[in-house]
Amino acid sequence: MTVMNQIFGKTRLFKAMALGAAISSMSLAVQAQTINLSYNGAADADKNAVHLFATNLQKLVDQKTNGELTLKLYPNSMLGEEEERMEQVLNTPSLNVASFGGVSPLFPEIFVSAIPFLFSGFDQARQFFDEGNYWKAVQSEFYKRTGGHLMAVVEEGGFLAFTNNKHPIKSPKDFDGLRYRAMDKSQVALYNAFGASGTPIPWTEVYLALKTGVADGQMNPPMYIILGSLFEVQKYATLANIQYSDQFLVGNDELLKSLSAEDKAALMAAVKEANDINRKAVESQVDSRVAFLEEKGMEVYRPSAAELEEFRTVGQPSYFKWLEEEGIDQKWVDLALKDVGFKK
Repeated sequence: MTVMNQIFGKTRLFKAMALGAAISSMSLAVQAQTINLSYNGAADADKNAVHLFATNLQKLVDQKTNGELTLKLYPNSMLGEEEERMEQVLNTPSLNVASFGGVSPLFPEIFVSAIPFLFSGFDQARQFFDEGNYWKAVQSEFYKRTGGHLMAVVEEGGFLAFTNNKHPIKSPKDFDGLRYRAMDKSQVALYNAFGASGTPIPWTEVYLALKTGVADGQMNPPMYIILGSLFEVQKYATLANIQYSDQFLVGNDELLKSLSAEDKAALMAAVKEANDINRKAVESQVDSRVAFLEEKGMEVYRPSAAELEEFRTVGQPSYFKWLEEEGIDQKWVDLALKDVGFKK
């Protein structure tokens, strides 16, 4: 074989190899599946724990499936407000991180998990959702009613604090006459129990509502107060730790059924790992976030055990009554209270 023939032979070989690689890449591209993941809040992992969860989930899913599954993120309610996004995830192969405002219209029993002072701290709240019978029953019943899957409870910011722009809140009587932004109907009931009025306002409108005086105050964990720059329009904060701050990863049934057993297992493992990262991050940043709010000029009040008990004594019975008025079967309340070893 001449040198020229050898060169031509090698050229043909290289072209064949390149063509094979291109065909292989095209095949992988065809096999790769892109899944939309929508959620509230800005695309800032330092300020928005839901975005932290989403970005970690995106990375872990890609790693664990070798690129066969890819998540496309839609933060800041880009695909619509809560109810719109819930409709999308139940009807199209996608994922959505929903708040109580998204889940409750379809499954009002979710409000039971927001009973005031249900949890003594992070460990009890996590055990409740990881191992409790209430949550297992919720997942099963939610699927029966909607065809959707409650895949995980995403920790988003610790425990909720009260804020307002009028005066410090040290006891329930300090709520008298104040107007509060509510995330949903359950918070309206809670404010009413304390003597305030509550009005549901979407998260995207909270800052303006507080700035213009449509509402005097709101209730959120420090993370969301920072995320929404609410410290600019709120003067006082009370760390009442009244409710655990969480959202819910909802998965489309068609999507999950379309995955191979291997990819589905990888997705679920990625969800758990991303959530574990969130839990560590949220708990480790509670104190620094409170300090940040103080640096920004907010007056932060830390209630004593006796003052917290006063909040519980007033707020909890009214919440139980509200659940009953909403037609929530007592069995759901009993399940939740048994899981935390609490008696009414």
